[in-house]
Amino acid sequence: MKKPLEVLSIYAAHNYTLNGAFQSRAARDPERPFIRYNGRTQSWRAFGDLVHKTACLLTARGVKHGDRVAVMARNCDGHVLMLLALARIGAVMVPVNPEFGVEEARYVLHHAEVCAVAASADTLAVARPAAQGLKTAPWFVSLDQAQDGAPLVTDLAHAAVDVPLPTPGADDTVLIVYTSGTTGFLKGAMHSQRSFVTGGEAFVQRVYLQDDDRVMVVLPMFHINANFYSVAGTLAAGASLVIVPKFSASTFWQTAADNGATEVNIIEAMGTILQNRPRSEYRPDHKIRAVYGVRGSYADTFRNEFGIPVLIGGYGMTEIPGVTCNPVEGVQKWHTMGPIGRHPDPTRPWAQCRVVDDEGRDVADDVEGEMWVKTPIVMKGYFRDPQQTKDAFHDGWFKTGDLVKRDEDGYYSFVSRKRDIIRRRGENIAGAELDRVIGAHPAVHEAAAVAVPAELGEDEILVGVVLKPGANATAQDIAQWCRERLAPQKVPRYVLFVDELPHTPTGKVQKVQFKADKGLKSRAVDLG
Repeated sequence: MKKPLEVLSIYAAHNYTLNGAFQSRAARDPERPFIRYNGRTQSWRAFGDLVHKTACLLTARGVKHGDRVAVMARNCDGHVLMLLALARIGAVMVPVNPEFGVEEARYVLHHAEVCAVAASADTLAVARPAAQGLKTAPWFVSLDQAQDGAPLVTDLAHAAVDVPLPTPGADDTVLIVYTSGTTGFLKGAMHSQRSFVTGGEAFVQRVYLQDDDRVMVVLPMFHINANFYSVAGTLAAGASLVIVPKFSASTFWQTAADNGATEVNIIEAMGTILQNRPRSEYRPDHKIRAVYGVRGSYADTFRNEFGIPVLIGGYGMTEIPGVTCNPVEGVQKWHTMGPIGRHPDPTRPWAQCRVVDDEGRDVADDVEGEMWVKTPIVMKGYFRDPQQTKDAFHDGWFKTGDLVKRDEDGYYSFVSRKRDIIRRRGENIAGAELDRVIGAHPAVHEAAAVAVPAELGEDEILVGVVLKPGANATAQDIAQWCRERLAPQKVPRYVLFVDELPHTPTGKVQKVQFKADKGLKSRAVDLG
């Protein structure tokens, strides 16, 4: 296995644009596979030709440097094609969740002021009304036309296919990713081409990605993980990409084995589901050697039962991808986010992290505080939101809003979102801690603890509980489970059993939406 820097050193130097990085990788062996989707594999040469043609078509249609184009579809090769084609002309891709309703999509399309929308047949019914009312009516691109390798844009069939293209710069914005919206209005984090390419190089280091790896994408391509880790990592390593439209637990192992996938990224919920699925679905002939996004609760299963040797967990945000990770070579502490990551080139300056109190003062090891980060892979700011951008930083440090602890070895542990704090009886209680403890109850599938008003001020704790199919538990059972594991002030007063909890597109419980239900207390069991 090559070391990460050896992988990057295979290729010629480039200018840190996406096109520069792509061309340097394609030049080595243009006929090797680059992307596989829907049973069709395209080489680096073939896909590069399609990127150039699409960039010319977009230019002929009037897309200019800095223009924004939305992509609203399930995972497909069109995502990568549009990203690279837009990057080639210095334009910007705005990925949109294909599950959005009209109002959610309208906010993104109007806030980004898109000039075009690339959509699939199943999202057009939402995308078209969502785009109504824009100052300049956008035109629509059919991603479904890419299935046979033909040009994406049916209404541009007669446009010139070879036009002069601009020369983009490494610091041009290439991607605006809108955050999941758990705190209110969506914010569009802008990332440069340099940030994207550098993020891919960092991912090569994170999982020791090889030039012959096949990276399988099951996470949604409107999310930072699929773009900055899987796509950018594939680009940096000169590897190949296997795109799956949507995660399916029942067919995961079959898809991985049939496509020869060697690396995949997951989130915690996916790992838990796979751990609990029938072993009859497992394919022992799979070739997955590395998984990013693994948590300690299922690491042993992935290593010992699923036979995957490289298991990595880490920490990043839409604004600052890939800050920390447990190392491939070195001590792995499964219930931590790992130490600060690094670039394959040890001479490259990399991330710095601080843990601070409410006044911005550094705290000692093993003391809880907010994580502040400086990193070369940082957003340029929030699009059309200078105040939110200003508020997000302090003297160049990005304020994550996450409470963490750092141990004496430099490993960071997540405690809670800072806003996910319940103030009860003079104590700060992390909702995420309660979620983890109650979620470990044998009858519980998922739990979400939130603050509700107390009669005498401050907060009381209400927990929403989803039971496993066929399982039984009472509110008193949940409370007793907590009493045996937590301080008395952390035992919830209210327990509400629900069929499901609201989630963000990436599988996180959307507590703001859950808490917004004014009838929670009246429907819950009051243990007070």
